[in-house]
Amino acid sequence: MDNNYKKIKLKFFTEENMEKISYLFFGVLTTIINIVVFWIMSSPLKINFMVANVIAWIISVIFAFITNKIFVFKSSTTKFMDLAKEAFSFFFFRVVTLFQDEITMIILVQFLGINGVIAKVISNIFVVISNYFASKLVIFRKKAD
Repeated sequence: MDNNYKKIKLKFFTEENMEKISYLFFGVLTTIINIVVFWIMSSPLKINFMVANVIAWIISVIFAFITNKIFVFKSSTTKFMDLAKEAFSFFFFRVVTLFQDEITMIILVQFLGINGVIAKVISNIFVVISNYFASKLVIFRKKAD
């Protein structure tokens, strides 16, 4: 029994799974940052929910780039042009998912009357999934030697 547990544990903690686990961990932190900043901007500060959403997006995307590069996909690019390419593609895809986020927020808040923070949580589920595949398949993909 104990030996089977170790085999299952070792199979679970593969490099591929650890990438997904760390992406989820930092994704949750990024989402928390996004939602908290959105709440601060839209509730206590009474900033329009669309503007609050963009401010929250900017802060959380900067955090996400740093954590995805270093901890999730372990990108070791150090040359300026390679780093610039990574950053550009990361922010480009995040802008794409920002539009996804904004459209989802408009539909949920303005058309369906859902509370802004609840709508933000729902929207973030779709955004996190889209961002993972963009990061995994395009931005931080492993280069063939």
